[in-house]
Amino acid sequence: MNSALLPLSGVRILDLSRVLAGPWSTQMLADLGADVIKVERPGRGDDTRAWGPPFLREADGQDSAESAYFLCANRNKRSITVDLAHPQGQALVRELAARADILVENFKVGDLARYGLAPAQLQADFPALIVCSITGFGQTGPWAERPGYDFVVQGLGGLMSVTGAADGEAGAGPQKVGVAVADLFTGMNASVAMLAALRHRDRTGQGQHIDLALLDSQLAMLANLGSQSLCGGAQPTRQGNAHPSIAPYQSYAAADGHLIIAVGNDRQFERLAQTLNQPQLAQDPRYRTNSARVAHRAELAEAIQQVLQQSTRAHWLTQLEIAGVPCAPIETVEAALASPQAEARGMVVQLDHPLEPALRQVGNPIKFSGTPIQYRLAPPRLGQHSDEILKEWLETSPEAIAEWRRSGALG
Repeated sequence: MNSALLPLSGVRILDLSRVLAGPWSTQMLADLGADVIKVERPGRGDDTRAWGPPFLREADGQDSAESAYFLCANRNKRSITVDLAHPQGQALVRELAARADILVENFKVGDLARYGLAPAQLQADFPALIVCSITGFGQTGPWAERPGYDFVVQGLGGLMSVTGAADGEAGAGPQKVGVAVADLFTGMNASVAMLAALRHRDRTGQGQHIDLALLDSQLAMLANLGSQSLCGGAQPTRQGNAHPSIAPYQSYAAADGHLIIAVGNDRQFERLAQTLNQPQLAQDPRYRTNSARVAHRAELAEAIQQVLQQSTRAHWLTQLEIAGVPCAPIETVEAALASPQAEARGMVVQLDHPLEPALRQVGNPIKFSGTPIQYRLAPPRLGQHSDEILKEWLETSPEAIAEWRRSGALG
């Protein structure tokens, strides 16, 4: 495939970010065709390279320095190792920034100023450059200098107060979401913001500074629950796998496993009652309308549960699907990725990695009709492309590269 035909072909991104939110955003742009250069610390690289097990294995069977965590957010990028504490390393990054369209960073507020690489410093010298800063709490406000972690933000941002079993149920208490959603949502917001800033730059010639905070993204993603709180209704609480405004809309246990029933209207509830051989439920005043079902959620859930536990999950899923009642099994991650729908949608892809010629990864969810995603590069090994990048971006001679390496600026 011709990478020149990809939507972001020709866009250059210098990625100084680590861990997840920043790399997640730049992987999205790399999948769309941008040339993303990942700047890493010599010897160590991105923190997530060490976040394992599991790790890919070296030829001798020993764990490599390539963790599954790192692999999930860094494909279609090239890696260069630069020591930002070294004056020549700082100069090298500035030279790369001068040739970039976007620079992404997630240093603590003010840290890059020590290296002469603060957003304001870069934009003063390179007015067309877009700088995207991702932090826990943003560049302003009383918490700006605090370090930001997804788990902390899920707690501070209200998400854990609405996640987990309801009070009075077994295992009640606040829970974090199983994946780092504050990081992931912030990464997606960063992708949108950078594309919008590119559009603005193309019209005006002016870059700008994008200030993204995990906490801001967390608050925004509260969606209807945030609106409920602000509009003066009852404060949202934990509902476990139930829905605060719809019933029955939760998980249940069949004889051999769990399934989800997601009834969205009264007609679907009538069909559910018939499928369960309990037609009287649809006529009961407590359950005739959604509002009534929500008010009597606990009794209804118990009535449904008593029937479902009498047969297998496969039996009920078959019958519910025939009746047109929205339902699904609760699958493991392995089963979800192996489903026929995931296969049909190309959601598991293979890349040729130096340690694994058929490295499997979760694919990009965007499906273009004219410019399909290309999986060009496996997640890079630390510093794998240093010489290649310097020759391409800076037209650097081998002798100059050797000198940078001798000085310690280049890893």
